[in-house]
Amino acid sequence: MHHLLETQQFDRDLLRSVFDLATKLENQRNDSLHGKILASLFYEPSTRTRFSFESAMMRLGGQVITAENANEVSSSVKGETLEDTIRVMNHYADAIVIRHPETGAAERAAAVSDVPVINAGDGAGQHPTQALLDLYTIERELGRLDDIHVVIVGDMRYYRAARSLSYLLGKFNNVTITGVTAPELRISDELREYLTEKNITYHETDVLPEAMKNADVIYQTRIQKERLSPEAYQRTKGQYVIDRSLADSMKDGGIIIHPLPRVGEITPEVDDSPHAVYFKQVGYGLTVRMALLSMLLGGKSVV
Repeated sequence: MHHLLETQQFDRDLLRSVFDLATKLENQRNDSLHGKILASLFYEPSTRTRFSFESAMMRLGGQVITAENANEVSSSVKGETLEDTIRVMNHYADAIVIRHPETGAAERAAAVSDVPVINAGDGAGQHPTQALLDLYTIERELGRLDDIHVVIVGDMRYYRAARSLSYLLGKFNNVTITGVTAPELRISDELREYLTEKNITYHETDVLPEAMKNADVIYQTRIQKERLSPEAYQRTKGQYVIDRSLADSMKDGGIIIHPLPRVGEITPEVDDSPHAVYFKQVGYGLTVRMALLSMLLGGKSVV
């Protein structure tokens, strides 16, 4: 794997390698990527993903050059194409992590890049490293990835991390996915066909309390104002909110995850619930990204 663009690139063996290395790297710092430089090129706002990658690189002894709000501070303001920007970055960095508002932008970048390109979210396309850390969180908390019921709440159509996770879940056995969404945010035909092909049981419902009672994993998502028309956003925001009473209705061992940021879809009193692991999930994400950078850039693992 030279570029990391979508979750379809991973099979179970490769996932196992990433997760085993991530576990070894927990709470570790080393110099395995000393002398390597990561270019952090973000055309969309980000807190967790950008800082997570930059922190991961530094914890492995590497360095970072960064452009936050690259659409405002890079030469794209002058009309430079994405492809030309990437060609230039190839002379400055050993790997490029990119977030871009256009679906397919990461693939365009990879097509002209000799150094690894990591997709940190491209429009409504995919967010593969978020999905990998989501899956790692599930395994660490549940102890398994087969025989699970995952309920995805809010947005199955445009939420790239939820779509990316669904593609990963298709690699496991006896998995059920339930989508709790408004009609305009339901699963795409393409993803529905993929899940059918992979023998994943998929249900849809608009009743969140009933779905939560039977779930091993609740994956709550933010309704994305930036992806919807003002009318659609007003119709769908606040439709499915998890409060403490709903969290308490979950079965023992069930977990609530969220890629964050949240904007009201999980109330603060849920934070100290034994089911809430979304802040712990952030820490899992750091070590998963350390593992990915180490594998892409040839770093030596810590045993």
